[in-house]
Amino acid sequence: MGGSKNVYASVKAYSKKGKLLTKADFQTLAESRDLEELMTRIKNTVYGDAVSDVQKPFTSQSIESALRSKLADIHYSIAKTSGNSGVLDAYYMKFIISNLKLILKGKALGKEQEDIETHVNLHAEELIKQRDVVVKALVAKDFEEAVASLNSGKFGEEIAKAAALYNEKKNVQIIDTYFDKILYQHLAGAMKNFSDKEATQLVAMDIDFYNILSVIRGKFWGLQEDQIQDLIIPASPPARELLGRMMAAGTVRDAFNELASTKYKDLVPQVENELDAIAEFERAFEMMIYRTSLRSFAKMFSFATVVGITKLTSFEVRNLAAIAFAVEQKIPTETTMSKLILEEE
Repeated sequence: MGGSKNVYASVKAYSKKGKLLTKADFQTLAESRDLEELMTRIKNTVYGDAVSDVQKPFTSQSIESALRSKLADIHYSIAKTSGNSGVLDAYYMKFIISNLKLILKGKALGKEQEDIETHVNLHAEELIKQRDVVVKALVAKDFEEAVASLNSGKFGEEIAKAAALYNEKKNVQIIDTYFDKILYQHLAGAMKNFSDKEATQLVAMDIDFYNILSVIRGKFWGLQEDQIQDLIIPASPPARELLGRMMAAGTVRDAFNELASTKYKDLVPQVENELDAIAEFERAFEMMIYRTSLRSFAKMFSFATVVGITKLTSFEVRNLAAIAFAVEQKIPTETTMSKLILEEE
């Protein structure tokens, strides 16, 4: 990564960090009585321009879509500024992957194209001229055809495996996991030629997050050990040993307990119910990634700040989307606030 570009990207990351919404901002937004009021309040934040074109009647869906476009713009400009690092390109793929997930899950559940379309925002694809891939899957007449439309692309093999395992288990989360695998494989590949220690730590944490959760979920879904093994992406030898022990564990609880001797020991959930335990663990891990991203700003001009702001803006838009949904569904403010990824006071 070029020195001067790196400095410029880092300065931009700092100025973006200064504009991140505070807990009080989120609280004000979450207290909106309805979407109309929420829109008025968003218009007083840095996201004002992003939502200015959203038409009435407002829906949480249309608000989220506008925010996702804005996030794609932010990430596109960060990647451009920092001299197109492979790591940022891998993070940018998240937009495309999340659309493909939506489309394939929609097709698997037999939803109509019009229905799926309302959830798909192609702005990120348009910025990098990658629309065709997603559109082809979207217009496919069913799940099989959507899978086939993707099989010549660079993700073909993984998507075929996802389809086969989905057809066996009929669990749409399997589709999510395989698409995440594609994303994190890219990230792991991009990280190989990387010198920045702080940035590497952040990316490695993301990869651990994917691998550990995939093992836990695989056990929860009753997958065979070789099926779980196929979800894992290559990791360092100590991480590999840990994942191996987790896979061999008898139950989800035993798998979690294998983390007791690792840096993730404080994240081990205390609840008995497996589904709740997985959700609690996922949230705790994301909070750890969030806090590590915040800490990446301790050192000026490091590439970690650029990865950090990419993560922090993603969490921010996710929080805003969660608030829009909660306001629309009349979910109590305290409940909404407790679900956000935010610094706990």
